[in-house]
Amino acid sequence: MMRFDDFEIDRDANAVILRRRMRATPERLYAAWTRPEQIALWWDPTGTPLAECSIDLRVGGLLRLVGQGQHAFEGRYTELDPPYRLCFDAMGAAGSVDLSPVEGQTEMTVVLQCASAEHLAQFVQMGVAEGTSRTLDNLVAFAMDAVDAG
Repeated sequence: MMRFDDFEIDRDANAVILRRRMRATPERLYAAWTRPEQIALWWDPTGTPLAECSIDLRVGGLLRLVGQGQHAFEGRYTELDPPYRLCFDAMGAAGSVDLSPVEGQTEMTVVLQCASAEHLAQFVQMGVAEGTSRTLDNLVAFAMDAVDAG
């Protein structure tokens, strides 16, 4: 396993693993992951609001996110367990988001499970780990702004 400051690459499991801990509740974070008007504000790694964001929040429902002048990120939800877990398939990988209350905070673990070592190598080469890490940093800032405001 290769550890970086803000993500891990687990070559044995063909996975990228990212963790964040913050004061926001699981309910607040689950809403940020599942409400189009919220996800549109933090998803793009550059911090620019999305040009398009549509979510059909049900198992089998489509998630479609498009940044300014970028290709669409599309996936399908495979599991929804509000407010603690959501899973989706996208870009040939299985993604999971787990939100666990810990000592008055929430531990968020995001796993991108690739289909093979070659698939993981493609993700690494494309910068998926770094981009996802920046995206999660945006989410942390978005969630903390909401906590501080309200």
